[in-house]
Amino acid sequence: MFSNITFQELRSKYNEPDWLINERLEAWDLIDKLPLPKMQQFKYSDWLLIVNNDLTSEQTALKISDNSELEENKVICQDIFEASKQYPELVQKYLNSVSHFNEDKLLAYNTAFMNNGLFLYIPDNVEMQEPIEIELAQNSMSKSALISHIVIVVGKNSKAKFIQHLSTIGHEKNLANLVIEVQALAGSNVEFSSLDEMEENTTLYFNRRANLARDAHVEWNVAFMNDCNTVGDLASELLGEGSYAYSKAIAITTGNQKVAVNNRVINRGPHSTGLINQRGVLLENSRLIFNGIGQIVHGAHGSKADQQNRVLMMSDTAQGDANPLLLIDENDVIAAHAASVGPVDPIQMNYLMSRGIPYVQAERMVIHGFLDPVLGAIPKGKVKDRMLAILERKLINGQRSYYKNKK
Repeated sequence: MFSNITFQELRSKYNEPDWLINERLEAWDLIDKLPLPKMQQFKYSDWLLIVNNDLTSEQTALKISDNSELEENKVICQDIFEASKQYPELVQKYLNSVSHFNEDKLLAYNTAFMNNGLFLYIPDNVEMQEPIEIELAQNSMSKSALISHIVIVVGKNSKAKFIQHLSTIGHEKNLANLVIEVQALAGSNVEFSSLDEMEENTTLYFNRRANLARDAHVEWNVAFMNDCNTVGDLASELLGEGSYAYSKAIAITTGNQKVAVNNRVINRGPHSTGLINQRGVLLENSRLIFNGIGQIVHGAHGSKADQQNRVLMMSDTAQGDANPLLLIDENDVIAAHAASVGPVDPIQMNYLMSRGIPYVQAERMVIHGFLDPVLGAIPKGKVKDRMLAILERKLINGQRSYYKNKK
């Protein structure tokens, strides 16, 4: 890895503040000492997830859609490096406050080699009417890892929606390490939707995590439609009493792609509610693992944890797993889980075909309905239109491949 001199170059070239340089150095020192994130029933230690990245090379900038409400409501929305200089106390307070770089190797790597990021701070008592759209395209025209870190703070009793679109420009083999931290302060309401559409030659690690204070509400709607190998963590920590998190994810896997997702909701505050709903569709020779992890810690009395993990197998050679896990350390709670792995429902197929709908079209209609818990929650607009187009393309190509091999 790099020497201290390399990190000090950031101070002279980009005028990074001392506290950020020190955090980078501390994280850098931990990379070789920490383990990879745990992923149940999935091995990925041979994936190229750490490289000697040039800290002074620049990745594609994050783009935020035009939104007049940002200025009207005094929202801070800046490149994370600029924000660290203009609002050092805020950035230092919230950076690595939800996910911590001393947890595992890949979070430490993210802090040490971060070359892209955003700081978004919404003051108290602000209700944003329009979604804030975040566009991030990895520049893979040349060899350069994307190490991105987004920090979102939603103030007390504020409300905001975020829509993210991840994509790739170019075809070089690169890694992407993407971290998103959401601090949902007391009484806030946050909805975060994302379309992940990374190119086949990317190797992707993601960590999206939220901390919820008293009566805060966070809803995740994530569509994993990458063509690349993907591993990561989607998590919500229900810290405050009465907090509520609903973590929804869908994945479409194709080719020889391998995808593993930990979807975790941890009830720490009393009378908190944590829900998980994961739906996956496997095509061709792909592999998908959904780990749903619901945990109610001691003291979180009156809480609820419920999860669904369901996988549709659209190929004889695909491998899918839906693994529910409940960890309960409190008596006065409600907890449940459901899991299924199997083909398209024949009853639904027979019903549609009896109405004159061709088999392959009926199959796609059933799959659309199966994925609707997430698809239906994405706000209308160009990102949702893109999501539906990708879904249709992947399904049609997967059907062609499957029925061609059946002949």
